[in-house]
Amino acid sequence: MLAIVCPGQGSQTPGFLAPWLELPSVAGQLASLSEIAGIDLIAHGTTSDGETIKDTAVAQPLIVAAGLVAAGSLFDVELSTLPVILAGHSVGEITASALAGVLTDTEAMTFVRERANSMAAAAAATPTGMSAVVGGDPAEVLSAIEACGATAANVNGAGQIVAAGTLDQLKALADNPPAKARVIPLKVAGAFHTSHMSPAAAPLQALRPTLHPRNPQVPLLSNFDGADVTDGAAAVDSLIAQVSRPVRWDLCMESMVKRGVNGLIELAPAGTLAGLAKRAMPGVKTVTVKTPDDLSAALALFAELEGQA
Repeated sequence: MLAIVCPGQGSQTPGFLAPWLELPSVAGQLASLSEIAGIDLIAHGTTSDGETIKDTAVAQPLIVAAGLVAAGSLFDVELSTLPVILAGHSVGEITASALAGVLTDTEAMTFVRERANSMAAAAAATPTGMSAVVGGDPAEVLSAIEACGATAANVNGAGQIVAAGTLDQLKALADNPPAKARVIPLKVAGAFHTSHMSPAAAPLQALRPTLHPRNPQVPLLSNFDGADVTDGAAAVDSLIAQVSRPVRWDLCMESMVKRGVNGLIELAPAGTLAGLAKRAMPGVKTVTVKTPDDLSAALALFAELEGQA
């Protein structure tokens, strides 16, 4: 079985959408998505600098749009007809929900626009951030994060846990790292998936009645516990709760292994999730779809796994 996964915030890099604009249909698609997002996705994906696209209000719509573009370029049929499973990390779960048919592309971009703006406002209230803790004993890492007052916001597996909290809390963690672990600041502008983001839920709740979610048409894993999402309304409720609730990507990968996933395609802006899979899912074949040049390798992997089914 093939997993298609969608990355989260921090995966974006300056100019990463430029190669995609060489495809005939992409400029029009991004222009339409830009209207919904209320920002110029083409400019931000091609000419904006790293500091500009670090802004939560820019980064989140940009990442979801990139995933939708890559998926549309990769498959010209409904994903429900294919032997695949979907999952997305943090904001990438919105992309995955759209690909699963829970939300339309318009609803997904509307949701991520409100999510991004409300999370940016919450982040502006107090200087906060996130740092990856790589290596070390997981129990000791969790204990060290708790000791400095921060939160284990992303449990990513493969020896990586992301701490989130105030800048002072993260500095305390960096100054006293767990044994055999490195603390690496991330390119995000807030303590996402913690209580610092609680104010961001209200605008999403207000948006909720305008959405018309469907049950997933493709198996979709939840960031909450790695279990299958089977109900569209519950999926939206979970997306809203996710802004202030930890992401358990480790449990998503465990579910993929149990489901027999032996191939993984990470959509643009790709790299992070495939790297985690290589370390936590032994034997899995991965393809990162960073540019259109990677589409042929992704299709070849799918054809290989489909032939084994």
